[in-house]
Amino acid sequence: MPPAPWISQKPALSASRKMHLKTIILSLAKEQLDQEESEREREKEKALAERVPDLELNNLSSQELQDLCRELHSKIDVTDEERYDTEMKAGKHAKEILDLSQKIFDLRGKFKRPPLRRVRMSADAMLRALLGSKHKVSMDLRANLKSVKKEEKEDKAQDIGDWRKNVEAMSGMEGRKKMFDTALQHQS
Repeated sequence: MPPAPWISQKPALSASRKMHLKTIILSLAKEQLDQEESEREREKEKALAERVPDLELNNLSSQELQDLCRELHSKIDVTDEERYDTEMKAGKHAKEILDLSQKIFDLRGKFKRPPLRRVRMSADAMLRALLGSKHKVSMDLRANLKSVKKEEKEDKAQDIGDWRKNVEAMSGMEGRKKMFDTALQHQS
């Protein structure tokens, strides 16, 4: 009979075995890194040997040394120009990558919106801040609000009065007729 799934089973590997395998893997990885580094150094030396020949300065006159210096300076200028061009291209490409990644985030809609702070400012102050001295129209937002008459509320309070009188007056068919008439009067 297989053990129940809620009962924990012993791990397949012991802790010491795991540690031993981990050290072996780490030592192999370190050896590979060392080999890659030495390979890079060899490639670098090979590239430098191809690009930069050895200088023989023993049997050269002063004029030949000056010509050699001018030639080396011109090569340095060419390499500086190439380096500058490649740096500019790399910077341009990096900026394009950032712009495109920002467009991707915008299209996906997964960018985080910053939390907005509440600003206590009237509409007139906002328009003055946006438009400057050009703003001459004042916005009174309360002017367009609906006005409520207090008289209607007072009438309802007088109608209510003593509830016993209302119950007696409204009982029977006459009371229902009065309710219907008063409802029609309030609507018009």
